[in-house]
Amino acid sequence: MPSVDLNHFAKVLVWFRRDLRLDDHTALSHALRHSDQVFGAFIFDRAILDSLPRRDRRVAFIHASLQALDAAWQDMAGSADAGVLVRHGPAVTEIVTLAKQLGVQAVLTHHDDEPDALARDALVIGALADAGISFQSFKDHVVFERSEVLTQSGHPYGVFTPYKNAWLKKVTPHDLAARNTPAKPGQLANVPKPLRQPMPSMADLGFEAVDLAALHIHPGMSGAQALVRDFETRMDKYDATRNFPAVKGPSYLSVHLRFGTVSIRQLARLAYPRAMRHDLGAQTWLSELIWRDFYHQVLHHHPHVVEKAFKAEYDLIHWDKDKQAKALFKAWCDGQTGYPLVDAAMAQINQTGYMHNRLRMVVASFLVKDLGIDWRWGEQYFAQHLLDFDLAANNGGWQWASSSGCDAQPYFRIFNPVNQSEKFDPNGKFIRRYLPQLAGLSDKAIHTPWLAKPLELQAAGITLGEHYPMPVVDHAQARAKTLLRYSVVKKS
Repeated sequence: MPSVDLNHFAKVLVWFRRDLRLDDHTALSHALRHSDQVFGAFIFDRAILDSLPRRDRRVAFIHASLQALDAAWQDMAGSADAGVLVRHGPAVTEIVTLAKQLGVQAVLTHHDDEPDALARDALVIGALADAGISFQSFKDHVVFERSEVLTQSGHPYGVFTPYKNAWLKKVTPHDLAARNTPAKPGQLANVPKPLRQPMPSMADLGFEAVDLAALHIHPGMSGAQALVRDFETRMDKYDATRNFPAVKGPSYLSVHLRFGTVSIRQLARLAYPRAMRHDLGAQTWLSELIWRDFYHQVLHHHPHVVEKAFKAEYDLIHWDKDKQAKALFKAWCDGQTGYPLVDAAMAQINQTGYMHNRLRMVVASFLVKDLGIDWRWGEQYFAQHLLDFDLAANNGGWQWASSSGCDAQPYFRIFNPVNQSEKFDPNGKFIRRYLPQLAGLSDKAIHTPWLAKPLELQAAGITLGEHYPMPVVDHAQARAKTLLRYSVVKKS
């Protein structure tokens, strides 16, 4: 573990945020090394929650994961009177109030480089300092962060491949080692009686209950480890299976990475030695973990990407925002574009909160380059609906698709939604799963229902415009319009 100069404290409070686990947890490890008594807390932050829809799968995932975390904490403490303190309110006031009530000398947590989180932490640091309480924050959510991987001239990378090469050159077993420290008897302190409160229910938080099991979502540390074990047996095929949405190719660990129910170091430790043995599946998956680090360092060094294009010239593009554009955007959101792969992908996210990574690229390209709609509209829709929503990765992915970000695809590269469908869902298995009204079409016609012969449509029980829409745009015409739209970038 990297050495950190910490004082020894009588009592500390570990503030859980996007790190809902006990194993390989940097802040908890430091707390157990440098203090006599350790408390844990999580705040359901109203500054975040109040703007969310009342049926939000992410809140349900966090809530269930917290229940598991609390039970694991009590088990590790060997006491039902220990546990994670959970509060519902503004995080800035709640965490400071708890720290004072518990009489701790320090609050330990992990870095969060999202702009709103940095603003929140600045307020917390000030309020704790006024109370004479230390605030210690550590790297945990990524392998390398902020300015740890720079060019030889000391600048952040703007292209992924050189960043990846530098990352691989820099990483050592030390960087991937687990941050674990066993708790001594009594070190995980019992919660004082006046501060003991039952964990708020979803209803207490103002949210509807969500049946995660019905969505095949298994939260918490145990859910994460079950996926790790399953993916470990499939990793060697990842490079060959990852792009086909009807195939069990992905790890499905993205939501667990997002909320920290699994450690990024554990996953990198799993992939790295195999990648070094030239296992193509492991190399491909490790590259995607490195992409995650890459996007986080982009957000750290260029926070303007939250609202603007990484490449300023791309903000000169005129996006359609009129009544027709809003109708097209609604068709995209509702999975009613007339392009089956796009619509099936949107049905997937709307029904489950998940979307296959290849399909994220397809639907993003379609929105921006077929419909001519600002990438920020799509980014916001994903932010509202993705269970694994992560600001850095979501923003990076959308700016990649719109060609406005770091190491993005060239603006003239425009995905053909039919070609993508035929290539990555050749038998229409994924489309049939999410668009059952098209199930009766042949494997060929299911990609382009508008080209199907009338007799085939009739035999399948499909009337275009009634059971399934006609295409909202012609791809060839849209492509030509997009190249003209992006010409302002070429001239700048």
